[in-house]
This record gives sequence, C-alpha cells and structure tokens, in this order.
Amino acid sequence: MSQQPILLFVVNEAFFFVSHRLPIALEAQRQGYDVHIAAPSDNVWAPEDYSTAELAKLGLSFHRIPISRRGTHLIQEFWTFFALLRLYRRLRPEIVHHLTIKPNLYGGIAARLSGVPGVVYAVTGLGQMFVATQGPLRLLRPMVLAVMRVAFSHRNAKVIVQNTSDRAFLVDNRVVEIDDTVLIQGSGVDLELFKPAPEPECDPVVILPSRLIWEKGIQEFVDAAKQLRADGVAARFALVGNTHPSNPRAVPEAMLRSWAADGVVEWWGRREDMSRVMAECHIVCLPSKYGEGVPKVLLEAAAAGRPVVATDTPGCREVIDDGVQGLLVPMGDSAALAAALRRLIDGLDERRAMGAAGRREAEAAFGINDVVRRTLAIYSQLRSGEVGN
Repeated sequence: MSQQPILLFVVNEAFFFVSHRLPIALEAQRQGYDVHIAAPSDNVWAPEDYSTAELAKLGLSFHRIPISRRGTHLIQEFWTFFALLRLYRRLRPEIVHHLTIKPNLYGGIAARLSGVPGVVYAVTGLGQMFVATQGPLRLLRPMVLAVMRVAFSHRNAKVIVQNTSDRAFLVDNRVVEIDDTVLIQGSGVDLELFKPAPEPECDPVVILPSRLIWEKGIQEFVDAAKQLRADGVAARFALVGNTHPSNPRAVPEAMLRSWAADGVVEWWGRREDMSRVMAECHIVCLPSKYGEGVPKVLLEAAAAGRPVVATDTPGCREVIDDGVQGLLVPMGDSAALAAALRRLIDGLDERRAMGAAGRREAEAAFGINDVVRRTLAIYSQLRSGEVGN
C-alpha cells in the first residue's frame, strides 16, 4: 500500500480526464500524492496517444470501471456502483475527485459507505436532464435530484461548479449548501500554448469545434451557413470534431460527408492541434443547446484572441459578455445565429477588438495555473478537515 496520500479521480471518459484534468493530476503528483484514475476503457473519442499506457508512463495508476455515459439499464448501473464501492474499499483513497454526473452520483454514495475521508464533486454542466422541458429525461429529474441530495451529503466535501447558474440550481434544489461550493470557471487554458495570432489572409473562416452531437447546435450552424451562402456572404464554415454511430445523438457521418460534398460546410474531423486550428480561423461558434459547464473551446478561443458567437446559455455566458468578447444569440435560433455571424464576418475591426478583449479576460480569469492552484487548495482543505458540515 502506498505511503503517499492517494488521490483518486473518477470520470466517465479517460479522454475527458486527459484533455481537461491532467495538469491537476500532474501537479498533485509533484506535491506528493499517489494519483489514480478510474474510468472505462478508452472509447471512440479517445486517440491512441491518450491510452491508459500513456497515463502509466506519467506514473498515474489506471483502474478500469464499467461506466456508460448514456446507459440506463438498471443492472448495468448497479454494476457500476458496486465496482466503485469495491475500488474505494480496496484502494482506500484519502481524497476522491468525481467528475461528471454518474461518478458524482454513484461515487458519492460509494465514498460515504466506504468511509473516504474527503470528496470533491465536480459539476461540469448539468447536461440534458436538467435543461429538458419535456420527455423522459424531464420525468427522471426529481428522482435524480433525490439521489444527488444523498450522494452530495458527505461531511467533508466541496462541490466545484463552473458557472453561477448551476450553483444556484443546486442550492435552490437543496442538493448543496452554498458554503460547500467553489466556483472555478472551467478547466483552464494554457496561455502559452494558445496565443493571439494574425488572422489568415483569406475569406473569414468560421469554425464550430465540438463533439458532433445534435445538442451542440450542429443543425443551427449548418442552417446559418446555408443562409449566409444564399445571401452571397464570402466566408467558409467548418465543423471540427468527430462522430460515431454508437452514439444515438451523434450527427451521422454520411450527413457530414453530404454537407461537405455539397459545399455547405467543411468537415475537418478531429484535430489534436487546437492552437493551430484557432490560428487558422477568424471566428469561433458554439450554438450549444446543452447543459454546459464552461466549454473549454470557448476558453481556448478567448486565449487565442478569436471572437465567439455562442448561445445565451449558462456556461457560455461565463466566458462571453455580449458585445465584448463576442456575441450571444438565443438558443435554437439559426436566423439570429446567421445575423450574428454576418456581423463579425463583415466587421473586421469589431471582431479584432472582441478577440483582444477575450485574450485579456483569459489572462485575468482562465489560466490553467490558477485552476490547478485553486483545486490543489481544495485538496489541502479536505485533508486538514477545514470544510464540512
């Protein structure tokens, strides 16, 4: 058994951990923690470079657990819970840092039952269940809230939220006390990697970088591109991301290829060099209809000095002040999206001013070093027992 304090991250996707939380894990390791990650096997979103073997090379221990991001099969969900309970009892971590909804729910209850001394719940956006206005997800909400109240009731815990709307929702629904929450706006951005670069000398390029699922506003983006092309606007529009048939909410590959063949939008696929992607574009667009926390791509856009057009939703509002770092539009409104994009496509001086404002905001509030420092401070508080009811 390790003589170092064990810090365990539990997440529903190994790639998400690497792309969003690896700097925290590496700094914790440097400060003397024995860092472990529990997640499912690498899935279709994860490139080979981010395999569990790569985590092992960094000295991070990996534990495979069966978590389905979208699954609702009762036996499978119980299996996930008991797998976490067994892991906690065997590993005996000093702190468990849960990320995303299922690890927060199942891991939170398992942490209480197994006597984990300190727990972090990271709410990275409330997701579809808490923004749905009808349908089965809306009906499940009261039950999920009841489970959350139990899972989040550890006596020595902190809840990290990424935006004020999510914090208000959790407090108003008696899931947490406001004093037990910490607002950290997103996962941070490397300000040295993402730097402002001169705009490319070509027709303006508008990108939508995201997982290609419908909830990210893909259809609205395509409809806006069609409208602008019909109006004779000289610009290019590109989707940056991957899709996969196993995800029922994913945009079908055949549709992406059809759009590209028809010249509606370009499809660049998944890119690992996002700093270069930002330098190759003029405007970043995220018309999300999803329950975002703070989208990392908006932080990257701000750091790279690119203006943003996004929906006026929690998470996006944390990064973009309408008319300052970019423009906010109503959710699901492709006509408003097209108008906002045209304003920035035509407005060279305005988009450059907004890009510069975004960079200033990133330097002031979104640097990765500050996120790492504040998260490690939470771990120190939990170890000293300074928090709790």
